[in-house]
Amino acid sequence: SGPVGGIMVTLLCCCLLSSAWALVDPDDVLTKEEQIYLLVEAKEKCQRDIKAQLEKIKDPSCPPEWDGIICWPRGSPSQEVSVPCPDYIYDFNHKGKSCHAYRYCSAYGTWAMALSINKTWANYTECALLFSSESRSRQKEVFDRLHLMYTVGYSISLASLIVAVCILSYFKRLHCTRNYIHVHLFTSFICRALSIFIKDLVLYSGTAPSDAHRMREDDFRVTRKQKPPGFAFGDQPDMGISLCPQVGCKVVVTLFLYFLATNHYWILVEGLYLHSLIFMAFLSNKNYLWVLIIIGWGLPAVFVSIWASVRASLADTQ
Repeated sequence: SGPVGGIMVTLLCCCLLSSAWALVDPDDVLTKEEQIYLLVEAKEKCQRDIKAQLEKIKDPSCPPEWDGIICWPRGSPSQEVSVPCPDYIYDFNHKGKSCHAYRYCSAYGTWAMALSINKTWANYTECALLFSSESRSRQKEVFDRLHLMYTVGYSISLASLIVAVCILSYFKRLHCTRNYIHVHLFTSFICRALSIFIKDLVLYSGTAPSDAHRMREDDFRVTRKQKPPGFAFGDQPDMGISLCPQVGCKVVVTLFLYFLATNHYWILVEGLYLHSLIFMAFLSNKNYLWVLIIIGWGLPAVFVSIWASVRASLADTQ
């Protein structure tokens, strides 16, 4: 049993380490700090390129410049200048090679102006396709169907689990260590389902924002040295879902991740108990049950607490 026990300990350590690693960054979303860093890098590179271009420019032309989003190259008079949508802007459309931002160089060698606001004209419409009303409506339709599907699924699962826990708890003949572990496993799945319903209630409740607060395509006809109105780098597209209070969001998401982790750890506990029946039958079931309870409910709390602390200190986003 020595080699088998060593293998089990190794697998347990790997499971704990992989769980801790997975909780560090559960969502692959660019933070505002990371987006700002990418913009600063792009600006520095642009300034170096501009300096090199200015040394070679002799004929009248529109000068290269950084507008806060894109590094615009030199423009020839009476010509439209197109630049691919930058991949360092998280929320921009990066699909396909036909997505560009545009400026127009006038015959006088100056960038065309938007007379209504007296600023340099630029068209970011193709880069902002993800923010168009049609795209938002399609995304909302998909998410509504997905929400309905998993709500029905979790509701059926929740009802079945509650019935199972009631049966195992009511009949005394079913009271044993094995079924106690089953009850804890079912309870963790019940808590997960409830946390999902609460998370949806907190994150997606409230009235939809007014049209004035929604992203408009015209918002991306931006001006020089000015980012698009209503556009926050690193934020997600507005799909008619109101943001919940920041603290409430963090609490419900943390609880959801905790119960998600308990699901996996109680499945691990089931395996450990089966292993104990074969190789460690001399242990007391009562004492061993408490050890398994600590593993199932305690270890996830440790790793989720570490994740929450790291996230709050290094990537504190909404």
